[in-house]
Amino acid sequence: MAYIELKGVTKAYRKKNLDVMALAGLDIAINRGEFVALMGPSGSGKSTLLNLLGGLDSPTTGTIAVGDTDIGRMAETELTSWRSQHVGFIFQMYHLLPVLTASQNVELPLLLFRMNGKERQERVRLALDIVGLAERMEHKPSQLSGGQEQRVAIARALVTDPDLLLADEPTGDLDADSAHEVLLLLERLNQEFGKTIIMVTHDHKAAGHARRLLHLEKGKLFSDTQKAETMVTY
Repeated sequence: MAYIELKGVTKAYRKKNLDVMALAGLDIAINRGEFVALMGPSGSGKSTLLNLLGGLDSPTTGTIAVGDTDIGRMAETELTSWRSQHVGFIFQMYHLLPVLTASQNVELPLLLFRMNGKERQERVRLALDIVGLAERMEHKPSQLSGGQEQRVAIARALVTDPDLLLADEPTGDLDADSAHEVLLLLERLNQEFGKTIIMVTHDHKAAGHARRLLHLEKGKLFSDTQKAETMVTY
């Protein structure tokens, strides 16, 4: 059985008395441990799909199962709890709090869990070590490069040990070298730690680091391609 399964998923938004169809009947299955890139032109439904997979929005029709859970039928309080345990979010703009250190930013998701300060600090140190920033724990975002900020954001997404990482244009605000480092880190999280990763991107080079490419057009699945053996590199 697939880890993620969408059946007949649609998503419509009401705009100026009109129903705008963002997703139109998606049927997609994703196995545990896959690294999937979502591509397509603006307005194709990529970010809408990512929001649905993360439980940030609900489908208009159809079902979305992640693991054994039908997240499309959960109440908001249930979704909040489910997200905190199973999903890590990585955004283009990092969303780090400027007044907090790297370690304090990474610690924030753990405040929702019942654990003492020592346990939280152990989790934070491990997450920052995985992304190669253990020596920058006490630095604030203004003291870090863009690539380092994004790696702190990835550590924050990792600190709860989620099954699923959802990345929305994670390299969109980075220079080529920093983007490459972040993409190699995502590959490592997928291959060594077994994280299921779904990444929205407009960048074909970034998509080349994934093992599977889903291309959306006008809310529909246009193509579903397994990556060839040849890597796309910088």
